[in-house]
Amino acid sequence: MSELIDPFGRKIDYLRISVTDRCDFRCTYCMDEDVSFLAREHILSLEEIVFVAQTFIAMGTKRIRITGGEPLVRKNILWAIEQIANTPGLDELTITTNGSQLAKMAPALYNAGVSRINISLDTLKAKRFYQLTRRDKFQQVIDGIESAAQLPFKRLKLNSVILKGRNDDEIYALAEFALSRGLDISYIEEMPLGIIHDHDRAATYMSSDDVIANLEQTYRLTPSTMKTGGPTRYYQVEGYQNRIGTISPHSHNFCDTCNRVRLTAEGRLLLCLGNEHSKDLKSLLRSHPNDHQLLRDGIIEALALKPQQHHFNLDETPQILRFMSATGG
Repeated sequence: MSELIDPFGRKIDYLRISVTDRCDFRCTYCMDEDVSFLAREHILSLEEIVFVAQTFIAMGTKRIRITGGEPLVRKNILWAIEQIANTPGLDELTITTNGSQLAKMAPALYNAGVSRINISLDTLKAKRFYQLTRRDKFQQVIDGIESAAQLPFKRLKLNSVILKGRNDDEIYALAEFALSRGLDISYIEEMPLGIIHDHDRAATYMSSDDVIANLEQTYRLTPSTMKTGGPTRYYQVEGYQNRIGTISPHSHNFCDTCNRVRLTAEGRLLLCLGNEHSKDLKSLLRSHPNDHQLLRDGIIEALALKPQQHHFNLDETPQILRFMSATGG
């Protein structure tokens, strides 16, 4: 079988793998301060992760993104990245990180085969960074971005979650920071995953349309037809080679073009970010280790569970109780 097709005719060729639910930040929109993490025996080993990734590649997966939590805090993660990146049939291995480890790890990531990196950065103010992440690592992240920007990655992109009344006064500053360094930037609407107590998501919601309207006061933006495999809608910026993008799970639902499934750190194949439809692959891996055919059958069976779309509602108590850190970006 060379292609995975879901019940709605969408070709699934993009796998996002969460290698850990742990993170060295506690971002207010992602988790509560006292979040509990999985015990080691409940998460997939790196060998199991590589086995799943290689099975997906054999089934037609062309892009894999490594996520977390914070993936770079996982011990020996570079070994797994190199194994996956060098598997024949894969077009691109990318990673999403909070940037805290990039200053020391960016060269090794490039050498291991990572082609693109997405780096979370929601503010350029050190005090606000501490308020949003609950950690005093602003300069560490900036140093990591600067280090990565010196290397010939295919692309680097900043991801910025914009919260009204929290950091929406920095929309332009973040764009200028990215564009002046040859980086792309995507502005993200907050996703209602997990119950948080830091803020009211409905009150801090800012739509992508409002973000673009803000930016158009300074930049001339033209919608781009370029796609990178994910949900970002890109705009070309007059005078710059790099792009501005938006990820809009509320205002511009992107489910109709969804080409993704996610493997969680505990080994569940999650068919939709905004639903609980999933299949336990860990039990298959541990009851029948190294059985590619059984795993392939399990993946095909799971794909039948993929829903047509999610139904996020900021005015209701979240129906998805898992935090983003447990899902993978």
